[in-house]
Amino acid sequence: MESKLRKFYVDWWRIRRSTLYGIAALIVASVVIGAGVWWALRTDWFHTVGVEEAPPSAAHILSFEGDVRITRAATRETIVVTKPIFVIAGDTIQTQSDGKATIQMIDGSVYSLGANSSIVIRDNSTLFGGTNVRVSLDDGQMRVRTDKQPENTENVVEMLDTETQVRSETDASFNADASRNGGEIRISRGTVETTVGGERTTINANEFASVNSGKLSSKEKLLAPPRPASPENAAQIVENAGGGGDVSFSWQDESGSSPLSGYSIQVARTPFFSPDSLLADRSSVPSREFRLAALPPGTYYWRLRSLSRSGQTSEWNEPWRFSVVKRTASPVIEVNSWAVERVGGSVYFISGRTQPGLRVRALGREVFTSGEGTFRIQVSTPLSEVGVEIGDDRGNRGGFVLSLRSAKVVRRF
Repeated sequence: MESKLRKFYVDWWRIRRSTLYGIAALIVASVVIGAGVWWALRTDWFHTVGVEEAPPSAAHILSFEGDVRITRAATRETIVVTKPIFVIAGDTIQTQSDGKATIQMIDGSVYSLGANSSIVIRDNSTLFGGTNVRVSLDDGQMRVRTDKQPENTENVVEMLDTETQVRSETDASFNADASRNGGEIRISRGTVETTVGGERTTINANEFASVNSGKLSSKEKLLAPPRPASPENAAQIVENAGGGGDVSFSWQDESGSSPLSGYSIQVARTPFFSPDSLLADRSSVPSREFRLAALPPGTYYWRLRSLSRSGQTSEWNEPWRFSVVKRTASPVIEVNSWAVERVGGSVYFISGRTQPGLRVRALGREVFTSGEGTFRIQVSTPLSEVGVEIGDDRGNRGGFVLSLRSAKVVRRF
């Protein structure tokens, strides 16, 4: 049998050049759209902030810094705050050693929570046109500011065995020390009424009272903190030839006629004055001078308070900072050990290592490098890149555009 070779014939279509271009464009568009969807899913672009609707009686955390946590009363779930969020009655708010939070209540009052503090929202409701706000300070420091309020508004702070009603247009500060069952109440503006053991006491502007073992002390004139003098705020101190810088601190007494027993001074590596960052913590300095020797290059913070003979302590003054710098400054600023940690949503922590005592800025936030040259800054952005600027007080600077995905420098500016 004779084998037959089968033949196949293919007729090619005549295709226009524009059609080929259209197909290529469609493929490119599909790739771009696919990459965009992948990026959006990875960065939570489709995640709606605040999807969880806040109840009408909710308080709101307007701003926060550092480690702030909320324990929900209903679920006992602990949430690390990464964005403005609401809190309701029963919730507990805690700040860690580097944490601060500002909360607005339903009556418009603003509560500012300091580091290492814990409060419970007891009530935050409105009824028949009036509002009821009640907060319990378990430990730490809290400031309360109220504006003009209606007559049927109650704003109460519970602390230890006391209940303090904060009146309209008042600035008050509460300090609770759970370990010694003691506390302090300071009024810089307005009026409060404190009830303890069934007795009600009115504390007015520029007055102070302490709470110890369920008793309220006699009122005193509010003691003002000292006024720092040297080193000046943002001062630079050049290290010695032998290494390190010698720093002499001095301040002015602002207490007026109040007899003082001394002063407290703290020097730390961070503006939070957490225990692990303290270089000096002296509680009874008799004079208005203090000295530290051989501080290594880096950025430092210091603050003061006055101690009266009656036992009252003033609040700390606003911290001042200074830097110890090397004798020879390098105009080239380099950074290594870049790292990016995603907290959640669009919130990231960026860290790295460079020279000590430099200022680090990103998206409106600012930190300073430690004595070892390390830094850690929190940013919030929906983008995949962020600009980080690092500089010193002598005008040397370096700009870096960092990829939040790979933690690599994309370019410099």
